[in-house]
Amino acid sequence: MKLKTLGLIHTSATLVPIFQQLCSDLLPEVSVFNIVDDSLIKDVIAKNQLTNHTARRVVNHVGSAEEAGADLIMVTCSSIGAAVEASAKLTNVPVLRVDQAMAEQAVRTGSKIGVIATLPTTLEPTSDLVRRMALQAGKEIDLTAKLCEGAFEALMTGNPEKHDEMVSQALIELSQKVDVIVLAQASMSRVVETLAPEHKIVPILASPGIAVARIAELRKASSYE
Repeated sequence: MKLKTLGLIHTSATLVPIFQQLCSDLLPEVSVFNIVDDSLIKDVIAKNQLTNHTARRVVNHVGSAEEAGADLIMVTCSSIGAAVEASAKLTNVPVLRVDQAMAEQAVRTGSKIGVIATLPTTLEPTSDLVRRMALQAGKEIDLTAKLCEGAFEALMTGNPEKHDEMVSQALIELSQKVDVIVLAQASMSRVVETLAPEHKIVPILASPGIAVARIAELRKASSYE
């Protein structure tokens, strides 16, 4: 099967241009379409969990993407990862979590792994995924999960400078304790670019670029030829 059409499902419209550029660079011959529903992440945040109702809606969106002609589907929100995995069992085309390739790379990179997030609803699903990827790889890891409390609220209330300052400080502190850092939210990746060279002492991984690069690798594999 050839990968001709990629369906992307987002919980924020801000991610559309980011993935559009990545796909243009790494998957130039692939047609890409987007499904955006920010009510999904709003519900997860409001209820502080992924409910069965919201998970079912994720499954429905994945089904719609398959019906729209996607040869492969990726969901770009880490908070709803459990629903993405459930969707994969109900779909006839591959369905990927945006953070899976990143988690696998983190496990390959080091044994002391830091996971950082500004939302608890994202921190735990990503941490759980890293643990499962380590178990699957047969590798013992020491995972440190760090929540930047108040950073997300600062961003949502129009104070991105405070958000960036809090995330930056957390990254600097965490880098002293681990071999590699995983960003549970793609929105934090811009902060990495502002860090001084002396503070970038360990790899800091963000999911979008790693995920699209993985799809490009899959496209070259025999199953997609």
